[in-house]
Amino acid sequence: MAGENDEAAGPEDEEDERRRDGRTPIELKVEYQRLNSFFSDYTKNISKGGTFIKTGKPLDVGTEFVFKLFVPKLEEPIRIRGQVQWTITEEEARSGDPRSDEPGMGIHFVFRGDDERRAVEKTVEKLMVDSLGQLLYSRLMEHSGDPDSPDAEEEPDD
Repeated sequence: MAGENDEAAGPEDEEDERRRDGRTPIELKVEYQRLNSFFSDYTKNISKGGTFIKTGKPLDVGTEFVFKLFVPKLEEPIRIRGQVQWTITEEEARSGDPRSDEPGMGIHFVFRGDDERRAVEKTVEKLMVDSLGQLLYSRLMEHSGDPDSPDAEEEPDD
């Protein structure tokens, strides 16, 4: 079910895909539905492009679903569509899998348009700055090559 479903990409491709955006370790409550059951889990980290949800019962790779992300200081949770990109089973986590020491699923955010993407990215950026501080956040974005980073190279003034 889990770790076997991500054979399409090699380990290096998977690592590049998962680490395209700078990540911040942060624990936020998430809620989602699987068939007729509701689940409440927590994130392990987040980036502008996705998150890792800690769970002993990950959804299948390729599953697209909507989840609620509970963000401190927001009155209502954010509803985000995501797609499961990879999973870590409990057995893989216990065996020292280099991808994670906890079972769960890597989620790629799926946006219906640029406005939705910008709104989620703005919220995630604020979470990252609040968690890391502006200096560390800027360095992380610079390292990840994020063109929207506050420290991204600008055109020189004439």
